[in-house]
Amino acid sequence: MKKMIMQLDTLACPSCMQKIEHAVSQQPGVSNTKVLFNASKIKANFDPEEVHPEQLAAVVEKLGYEVQSTKVKEA
Repeated sequence: MKKMIMQLDTLACPSCMQKIEHAVSQQPGVSNTKVLFNASKIKANFDPEEVHPEQLAAVVEKLGYEVQSTKVKEA
């Protein structure tokens, strides 16, 4: 497992946070998804054998949110 921290453009409302958290957490190989509303960040653990950060960024962007950067660390 690896840990991803994705920086987003500013989130407009708490419902945005819930929509993103749900969509990312439904992806294969993703666990412990948390969206930090005030920091506009997504934190999640993921299995690099099942999903890549670029795929998760695409999920977020498909919802209409801009991903500014993504960092990956060992979990």
